[in-house]
Amino acid sequence: MASGSLAGQRNRFARWRGLAPVGVLVLLCVVITVISPNFLSFSNLVRLLSGAAIPLVLVMGATFVILMGSIDLSVEGVVALAAVITSMLVLNDFTSADLGLLAVPVAVVAGGCIGFVNGFVHVRLKIPSFMATLGFGFAGVGVATAILGGFTVRIADRGFRELALGRFLDVPFSVWLAGMAVLVAWVIQERTRLGRWVYAIGTDEVTAKHAGVPVERTRILVFTLAGLFYGLGGALAAAQLGQGHALMGTGRLFTTITAVVVGGTALSGGVGSVLNSVIGVGIVIVLTNGMVLMGIPPYVQQGVQGLMIIVAVALALDRSRLVVVK
Repeated sequence: MASGSLAGQRNRFARWRGLAPVGVLVLLCVVITVISPNFLSFSNLVRLLSGAAIPLVLVMGATFVILMGSIDLSVEGVVALAAVITSMLVLNDFTSADLGLLAVPVAVVAGGCIGFVNGFVHVRLKIPSFMATLGFGFAGVGVATAILGGFTVRIADRGFRELALGRFLDVPFSVWLAGMAVLVAWVIQERTRLGRWVYAIGTDEVTAKHAGVPVERTRILVFTLAGLFYGLGGALAAAQLGQGHALMGTGRLFTTITAVVVGGTALSGGVGSVLNSVIGVGIVIVLTNGMVLMGIPPYVQQGVQGLMIIVAVALALDRSRLVVVK
């Protein structure tokens, strides 16, 4: 009887933990609207959607890695390198290339290649994921810097910039692309063996291996998938800013990991989903936008975001699965 009661309490807590991010997002919207009615203006809502587009794409990749119980710190390097590659392949003031929108799949593939190397080094050389990806993140920024020699590429391709600046039904194209990325990620998570394997590895890797899950291959595939999403994020960043340089990814790592964790995906793996990460992006973007509307200084905003991720990790982490905190 006692064990059944304990199991019921755990199930109720798990359901509460799953709904908490939605409640936080709704509460944030209500509080900010009361303090600043301009929050619900159409122009501000479009601004929110536009600001959420690139983070949404990036968290789709990071979510799969974290669901697997790993971490990917290469986001900034991959975004920077993909943005630089994209900017050099469209009409620009640095090279004579003019591939137009064909530069986007090239950037995506480049991101996937880095992701593959991340996964391969992590799995084959038995290097912890945070260390392998951190190294390749710095390498990505270094290569981007070496390619441009510290200069900035100015994009002159109007058609390419329409990816971020153009609109359909008054919503930026970048938001529609982000929505497609979310849909693709959801399908992979819910309708493919890869999605099931990710949850199995994140829940218990040893049991998953005994059940026939190809753990090493899955890890490499997931890091490759993450790189593909990061590459798309880099291309969208170049379209949004109209330029490419080695610091394009600065700040993207913190926002990405924060959104995934705040959305309810556990760093220990096996708990969460890509839809949770969508809610997490909403929380981060709404909070940041609200603080700007309320005139809160930037350094205070950073402090609030830092506290937010600590609280989110404390609430989302299943300590019963941890023997020691690493």
